[in-house]
Amino acid sequence: MNGSPPEGARLLPWTGPEGRPCYVIGDGTGPVSRVADAVESVQLGMAGDLLDHAATMLADRRVTYGELHYLAARLSESLRDVKRVAEGRRGGGGSRPW
Repeated sequence: MNGSPPEGARLLPWTGPEGRPCYVIGDGTGPVSRVADAVESVQLGMAGDLLDHAATMLADRRVTYGELHYLAARLSESLRDVKRVAEGRRGGGGSRPW
């Protein structure tokens, strides 16, 4: 493969070995697509929860550097997940219409 996704492939919300993108080819109704839908739903829900938690932490002036560092690391991970979901949905390797 030349770095481009296969025709009609959906970018999955996880990576494979060495951080490489994973794809599934199909009509979007198979078992891998259903698992991908569930993982995306969890990732997006966790991102929303994390944003709420971040707002609470940032409003508290007693939060330590270590707590903020941990928060920043989790926000970074979550943003990476949400970006992958968005790329898959816009057609950056996904066949989803939205």
